[in-house]
Amino acid sequence: MPNEHSSRQYELDLEAIRSRVLQMGGLVEKQFHDAMLCFRTLDVKEAARIKATDEEVNTLEVQLDDACSHLIVKRQPAANDLRTVMATIKIITDLERIGDEATKIARAARALNERGAVPIAHEETVRVMASSAGRQLHGALDAFARLDEKQATRLILGDEEIDIEYRAVMRNAVTFMMEDPRTISASLDTLWVAKAIERIGDHAKNIAEYVIYIVEGKDIRHTDYASSQQESL
Repeated sequence: MPNEHSSRQYELDLEAIRSRVLQMGGLVEKQFHDAMLCFRTLDVKEAARIKATDEEVNTLEVQLDDACSHLIVKRQPAANDLRTVMATIKIITDLERIGDEATKIARAARALNERGAVPIAHEETVRVMASSAGRQLHGALDAFARLDEKQATRLILGDEEIDIEYRAVMRNAVTFMMEDPRTISASLDTLWVAKAIERIGDHAKNIAEYVIYIVEGKDIRHTDYASSQQESL
């Protein structure tokens, strides 16, 4: 009976952490959405709000890391349970870094506003990139909420699409800068935004990889696991 009670309490504690991680994920999703809106409108006030949201995300990271540490000390999870807690800690870190990238996008928008520039020529491609990354992030959080390893595998395969879109933005921006040096500042800011979006896609992919680690116990980082599973999907 004591063991059963302890196990049940562990599950309750872990579920409380999971719920707060998903709350953090929702906050980061909104931060990214708002950052892209800020990039399109060059709204300086919105950029300041995004910075304030990032501080909230940072606070959540510290609180959740502390909660996970206390869970390990109090419940002393082993094997699968410990694996779940450690993967959750890594997911928290990736979410915080997505918040950082969203803040970079808002910072680029503010720089464009201060120079009186506008995102040139690449705006549509960047918007498509952002939509792809947003879907990846939402899907990764959904896969974590449901511990759906098949969805996680599909998301890992989809990361290449964002990389291709990023390379297209980079090529176009370089061409514009070479043809008209007056576009250099705006093109560089647009490139910083595209790179931030590409990194958000990478962090979403990381979250998907940790879902597979939780469910299957396989550390698939730096492997072609997703490709090998493609046919079964």
